[in-house]
Amino acid sequence: MSLRNVALVAHVDHGKTTLVDGLLRATGVFAAHQALVDRVMDSNDQERERGITILAKAASVMWRGVKINLVDTPGHADFGGEVERALALVDGVLLLVDAAEGPLPQTRYVLSKALARDLPAVVVLNKLDRADARPAEVLDEIEQLFIDLASHPEQLEFPVISAVSREGRAVVGVGLPSEDADLAPVLDAVLEHIPAPDGDPDAPLQALVTNLDASDYLGRLAVGRVVQGTLRSGEPIALLTEEYDDGEAPIVRRPSQVLAFTGIARADAEVLKAGDLFVIAGYPEVEIGDTFASPSNPKPLPRLIVDEPVLAMTFSVNTSPLAGRSGKFVTSRHLRERLEREVRGNVSIRLEDTDSPDALEVAGRGELQLAVLIESMRREGYELQVSRPEVITREVDGRRHEPLERGTCDVPDEHVGTVTQALAPRKGAITELRPGDSGRTIVTFEAPARGLIGFRSLLLTATRGTALLHQHHAGWTPWAGELPHRTGGAMIADRMGDVTGYALDNLQLRGQLFVGPGDICYEGMVIGEASRSGDMVVNAVRAKEKTNIRTHSHDEAVKLATPIEHTLESAIEWIGEDELVEVTPDAIRIRKRLLVEADRRRAAKRG
Repeated sequence: MSLRNVALVAHVDHGKTTLVDGLLRATGVFAAHQALVDRVMDSNDQERERGITILAKAASVMWRGVKINLVDTPGHADFGGEVERALALVDGVLLLVDAAEGPLPQTRYVLSKALARDLPAVVVLNKLDRADARPAEVLDEIEQLFIDLASHPEQLEFPVISAVSREGRAVVGVGLPSEDADLAPVLDAVLEHIPAPDGDPDAPLQALVTNLDASDYLGRLAVGRVVQGTLRSGEPIALLTEEYDDGEAPIVRRPSQVLAFTGIARADAEVLKAGDLFVIAGYPEVEIGDTFASPSNPKPLPRLIVDEPVLAMTFSVNTSPLAGRSGKFVTSRHLRERLEREVRGNVSIRLEDTDSPDALEVAGRGELQLAVLIESMRREGYELQVSRPEVITREVDGRRHEPLERGTCDVPDEHVGTVTQALAPRKGAITELRPGDSGRTIVTFEAPARGLIGFRSLLLTATRGTALLHQHHAGWTPWAGELPHRTGGAMIADRMGDVTGYALDNLQLRGQLFVGPGDICYEGMVIGEASRSGDMVVNAVRAKEKTNIRTHSHDEAVKLATPIEHTLESAIEWIGEDELVEVTPDAIRIRKRLLVEADRRRAAKRG
């Protein structure tokens, strides 16, 4: 049976997952009686809530007698490790570009990765039904992008399909698909322009593991692609790990189960030939980048290489007075096991020990990636506390360098000044201003990664949620010196107890509050941001003295402003070096590292 392996790559929100939905419907993967769910590939809770793809996933369809494996990839640069692993599975890409927005930073990133692997591309201009669609101009921009990134002339040749993937319509060339059109042009372009796998099914077996999964019944699952040879479910297979040396005997055993992708499910497979994607159970030692090989001729494949992390955070055991009240996993052993499990399945995260046995340093691609990890742990019942993200620096020519981020911000015209003013103190530089349609402007800028911590939430607040921001790693730049952080100091509770409205009535005149009446607080917990710089220790549990002088009507006159309710991301962005975010299944709190005021004073004198 003929086979094609193709990955869908694009910038965030340009319609990859929606197009996969359409292709699954068009090829009859969903039965007539089956309930259809939008974005079926985004099965993870956080993916559905955030409206983004976090994990690369595969599905297969049959078209004109050919099996097509579709690999859906994330669009965020923070999950670039998933993109790079997905590209190791395929022989070509479908590059989706929004017909109104055009190619954006992540389009360049994923296309550069695909062209570096010499993968042919089929360009799909998506969302042609948008009122502000400009397909001809966008196609010119895509051609310029290929010219910038291509390493040889053959890569400049690519077919173009116009589509409205939400409605399952497509047409060859540039133009709005007719009302009765379907997605056949996309599938036909894949068959015509994406080559079949070129591996030799008769050669000794070599299969690359690009991802890991887990099953309650089968244990650890290895996901990957057969590069050479044929994999048979009943025969012994050798596992070549990173430590494998030619002189050693590899791990050899029969897999407990061999599965292949069928539609959006997995089914038992007896024989998988070169080019097929596999899921193998029975090898608990397997890691990403390992090779399955013939026991008689074990030869490892080159291991996967991904970009280095640029941000690091400290994850430690929750030590607040409220620790252990809502979480199931609260010890350092639980924390270490969970993070080690994450690293095994996510090649773009690094884990290092710190001076304390109760704390681990976790490094990743960006704030979003680390926030998704923390949120996952929180939902699984873990309690932990995390530090503010710090950038990872390196020495270049004897000078200290830090990560540089390139960002693209799509804002209404009246807020362009807001963006430039916000970037100036963060050592950001505007590289391009491009007026768009519908009264919006595209602002392209570069800034140190340190300066952009917290920039997203500031921008959304300043533009009333109308700004769209995308950023990705753009290399290294000399250390930019000190950068500003928040303007106000912290309001710190001086004792444990239930917060009272009477106490907050006095405190709200001195800053913005993070807690409301009835919330619990403890000594050293941050309950608000003071309007002036410098920390302020306050009594948030003070009750009103009960005397016969005050009247009942006066007691009811307390009017409190709505407290700021921090999300995980906003709390991580807000805290300073001497503060931590306490994360439990039912609460997110901000606290000082040292809870007792006397300890903080002594530390300040020493520091």
